[in-house]
Amino acid sequence: MRHTLFDPRICTLGEGAFWHPERQQAFWFDILDRRLLSRHHGRELEWRFPERVSAAGWIDRDSLLIASETALLRLDLNDGSTRPLAALEPDLPGNRSNDGRADPWGGFWIGTMALDASAGAGAIYRYFDGQLHKLYDGISIPNAICFSAPARIAYYADTAQQTVWMQDLDDQGWPVGAPQVFLDFTGTEDYPDGAVLDAQGNFWNARWGRGALVCHAPTGEVLDEIRLPAAQATCPAFIGEHLDRILVTSAAEGLAGAEDGRSWLVLPGNGIRGLPEPRVRA
Repeated sequence: MRHTLFDPRICTLGEGAFWHPERQQAFWFDILDRRLLSRHHGRELEWRFPERVSAAGWIDRDSLLIASETALLRLDLNDGSTRPLAALEPDLPGNRSNDGRADPWGGFWIGTMALDASAGAGAIYRYFDGQLHKLYDGISIPNAICFSAPARIAYYADTAQQTVWMQDLDDQGWPVGAPQVFLDFTGTEDYPDGAVLDAQGNFWNARWGRGALVCHAPTGEVLDEIRLPAAQATCPAFIGEHLDRILVTSAAEGLAGAEDGRSWLVLPGNGIRGLPEPRVRA
């Protein structure tokens, strides 16, 4: 068995898994139930929000950047207080945030989508040095945002289009040229959800609807596939002192299986390790 239960709490829509390297602590979200979840020294932790929340990065030991449906927020983990950092699509009240991740240059990429997942209603932004910059529009369900610092490459997906793109970046982490297709699943049963890179540059992708975590080489070749009990796998993150395990969230939305919506711990084996999550400059 290459997976085990990490957390039994059921998420309607689990997402945004990440590992805080200074706290040695895993975090993830239940978007639709408006909460941030964590486990630390065996304790179940939870922070509640007045609106949907979906992704995070770490600013310092006690502060997280939180992507909510209307803003990027700074959360104090000690007292639960928040303060706004940037408004997120204030002119589009029918949208919310979805997948996001810190980049190696201190920025934070965040995707948005319509609450009803309308085609092309979302976008992908980069928060950098206190400003929010739109990078791409016409996105339906943004996912799989992750980065290779040595190769200066960003990856992102539109789950609805069943496509993952790769984007060259400059030495400050800004896109250079047009994105190129990395993985095209059009016409198959594969819907790319969240993703993360390992230290060798391999792309680990959760497959929505197929209950799998799939590892691709930088060429796109499939290197490994790990099946999970939850059909709607959503987001992976390398966790642990040695970053040699993978937390994978899932969603119970629309399903009635006993395992759906729980969070799983995957053992990739073969000496595979992840990369530390970069600090967000905020």
